[in-house]
Amino acid sequence: MQDQRIYLDFNASTPLAPEAVEAMRPFLSAHFGNPSSHHWAGAPAKAAVERARAQVAALLGAEPGEIVLTSGGTEANNHALIGAFLANRDRGDHLVTSAVEHPAVLKPLQFLQTLGAQVTVVGVDRQGRVDPDQVRRALTRRTILVSVMHANNEVGTVQPIAEIAALARATGALMHTDAAQSVGKLPTRVSDLGVDLLSVAGHKLYAPKGVGALYVRRGTRLAPFMHGAGHESGRRAGTENVLLDVALGAACEVAARLPGVDAVRALRDRFEASLREALGPRVTVNGAGAERLPNTSSLNFVGRVGADVLAALPGVAASTGSACHAGSVELSSVLAAMGVPAQEGMGAVRFSLGRTTTWEELESVVSMLTATAGARP
Repeated sequence: MQDQRIYLDFNASTPLAPEAVEAMRPFLSAHFGNPSSHHWAGAPAKAAVERARAQVAALLGAEPGEIVLTSGGTEANNHALIGAFLANRDRGDHLVTSAVEHPAVLKPLQFLQTLGAQVTVVGVDRQGRVDPDQVRRALTRRTILVSVMHANNEVGTVQPIAEIAALARATGALMHTDAAQSVGKLPTRVSDLGVDLLSVAGHKLYAPKGVGALYVRRGTRLAPFMHGAGHESGRRAGTENVLLDVALGAACEVAARLPGVDAVRALRDRFEASLREALGPRVTVNGAGAERLPNTSSLNFVGRVGADVLAALPGVAASTGSACHAGSVELSSVLAAMGVPAQEGMGAVRFSLGRTTTWEELESVVSMLTATAGARP
């Protein structure tokens, strides 16, 4: 067991889908042309980029012209937030978000505050869920954008985006959702969610790092993110990254079939049930009472420190939900916003499953956790 390697950190990053690898091969050698070149060398690259755009659009139920290809989810979030603010300042200066957003949303909003933006941060309940009524009360005549993530990267809680989007639309505000964790794991058709802007991160859905996309509903006012030539319909200047774009497109085509989602959920539930049976009240599940990502299990090992629990799992790749600083333990901002007691949250560990996860792997982890987390501290 010492030599066994078990990867349970798929929310952090995924391996490349075989289809994504194959899609890239021709662009590592034969097809080197610039997509903007109007000759035989540029034509294959241009066609490949547009096919990738269509594949992303198909996954989201969007039109290809509504997809901006980006360098990843962080850029997509920055473009959505900063672009919406700059393009709509004549309408207002107020934005609404939640307390459990990724830093790729919270940090751009903090930057916008230096430009005069007013930001309201709405809290969450014990399950990490945003109450739409709190969003409704936060909206004003000067609200130009609401940004709430579709699913939380740490505990997996799925937010009521369609309900929140309807409230935003009723006041004339735009609705953005960071869907980095949900694309490929849950249905993310933009018409069902009712959003104007949606962010995609490639390396969360079996595409490479360094590529992503931003859905921009047709007619949405959004300032360009990069200034230069007229790439991406004038929204993002710079020669397209053909190699990574085609990989993203291929990964989205695979994800459109939502492969193995039910099987992954069944594994996750069996994993949690086994640990609860073995450890009883010494383990609790964050967000257990809410709809969650099917692959995500955020566990609190009560009275333990998450980093110590992980250190006792040789070969297991997972993430902690707390940080140690000079002998003290600080809860993550997500767990703190949820009101998780320190005695529980300091022992938080996130196990996130993927398409290749097996029960044999999880059974090994259950055995190790029972031996380590089950022992008296």
